Amino acid sequence: MSGDLRIGRWIDDRARLTPERVAILFGGDSVTYADMAARSDALAAEMVGRGLDSGDRVAVLSDNRPEYADVLFACAKAGLIMVPLNWRLTAPELAFQLADADVSLFIVDGPRHEQAEEAVAAAGLDVAIRDLRQRARPAVAPTVAVDDEDPLFLIYTSGTTGRPKGALLTHANTFWTNVAIDRVMDVTTFDTVLQVLPQFHIGGWNVQPLLAFWKGATVVLESGFDPRRALGLIQSRRITTMMGVPATYLFMSEADGFADADLGSLRMAVVGGAPMPEPLITRWHERGVELVQGYGLTEAAPNVLGLPPEDVARKIGYAGKPYPHVDVALYDADAGEFLEGPALGELVVRGPSVFAGYWHDPDATRDAFVDGWLRTGDVAERDDEGFYRIRDRVKDMYISGGENVYPAEVESVLAEHPAVVEAAVVGVAHERWGETGRAFVVRRAGADLDAEGVVAWCRQRLATYKVPSQVVFVDHLPRSAMNKVLKRELTGPVTEEFP
Repeated sequence: MSGDLRIGRWIDDRARLTPERVAILFGGDSVTYADMAARSDALAAEMVGRGLDSGDRVAVLSDNRPEYADVLFACAKAGLIMVPLNWRLTAPELAFQLADADVSLFIVDGPRHEQAEEAVAAAGLDVAIRDLRQRARPAVAPTVAVDDEDPLFLIYTSGTTGRPKGALLTHANTFWTNVAIDRVMDVTTFDTVLQVLPQFHIGGWNVQPLLAFWKGATVVLESGFDPRRALGLIQSRRITTMMGVPATYLFMSEADGFADADLGSLRMAVVGGAPMPEPLITRWHERGVELVQGYGLTEAAPNVLGLPPEDVARKIGYAGKPYPHVDVALYDADAGEFLEGPALGELVVRGPSVFAGYWHDPDATRDAFVDGWLRTGDVAERDDEGFYRIRDRVKDMYISGGENVYPAEVESVLAEHPAVVEAAVVGVAHERWGETGRAFVVRRAGADLDAEGVVAWCRQRLATYKVPSQVVFVDHLPRSAMNKVLKRELTGPVTEEFP
């Protein structure tokens, strides 16, 4: 029946079954499932009482907090659309998203109020700003008809190639993506999940946390990410599973105490967001932790590929196979055809978790698909067993001397160097070869490594056309709030150039 997949009932079902079980641990505070159900009921009633109707947008600007989950479930119950906003954006950037979404209510955590007010003023909106921590009066949730295909999330993409676009994800999208990941990287009712990913990102909901609430597990929620604290929490809270991006695990592995940290409770750690350097995967495996590569994107809600636990050791570096209820294929845009068997091409996706489209942008929605398949913009390689390895972004690939070069492959080789903490590679113009690689390298403190050493290391391990011709040493790599490297911001004088 229409409405069976609505997300609002998840917290009510769980509150009925296990009302006193702890849903969220946040610092020294704990929130039970009964608490979450009652608080979301009250907030849903308040928002409807304010005059909000089904389909209206509710923006949120906050660091991670338990009340953020109250807002999501309240929106789900009231048929509203939650718009999580990235707190690292400037006021003009936030203003664009607020105006584009035409929000009806802006819920803001206390420390973010000044930022929110500047954004509202810049947007020229007449919208109420409500404090996130303000408790609504106890009330029963209003009876609102919510359909499976009604939007639940409006999440703005990063906008690396222009204005950000708002991706609409429905209740059904959210339901099916959680079913999919549960059947490969399951969360059980007995798990304790560490959440360090921001709640303004779809990964902060649909990669473990919402599934944990559905199952009745406990989420240890952190307002932000601190690698040493995360290591300590694994031990003190007996964390059993977590999710992060490659930088999450890099920073933890570089933190003091990693070698001796008690990681015995951590049965599985999931990584996504970008290709993971294989040396980093190996470093965690040596500590006895199954670091499982996955792959997804906001427009797919986000779960697309996952690596079954039994294949982790023999398929290091692979993102795995498509989750249940997800279809993938490889597409050759130049030839306009889909590729069979072992191949390399753009990964495309279809299934019930693929988004409803971009908010008020039918042209962008149309361009995002080919023959009913969502174009990911990522280059993937499929082997003869049907496993997929993400090579790189289509836009990050460059052509040197007529050969395609995928920076992620070069970055993985650089990460193997004992004196390299991390590295990023971009394509730059070259008179002879058309394009060549420029490597931005973060050296380990006290390491004796020069540009010639970087290039020599690559020459021993890569085909000549893949070897960077320029090296730039930097103190750190610029990152987004999701800890993804912002390659467009990589700058600095070239340390040395090689012919």
